[in-house]
Amino acid sequence: MTITRTQNDKALFLALEGRLDTTTAPELDKELKGSIEAADSLTLDLTKLEYISSAGLRVLLWAHNAMSGKSGMKLIGANEIVKEVFDVTGLSDVLTIE
Repeated sequence: MTITRTQNDKALFLALEGRLDTTTAPELDKELKGSIEAADSLTLDLTKLEYISSAGLRVLLWAHNAMSGKSGMKLIGANEIVKEVFDVTGLSDVLTIE
């Protein structure tokens, strides 16, 4: 998985490309834990994300909870496969998905 990080003031933007699974979730977890503290808002661009597993969902839930006391987190650009995972797990009712 490739993570492209952009930060504008306190707005953190991460674009994810590839697969977010057991192998790559620790990479995203490390990136978030190293930069989320200084961010007021978090946007994750999932346009090029091909697949997400339960390990990836766990990292997203952690980030969602970490951002809940701030301006929040939103997910953008999810394809139908990724959206279906959010729907089946009920996370589409918890996460902000645009």
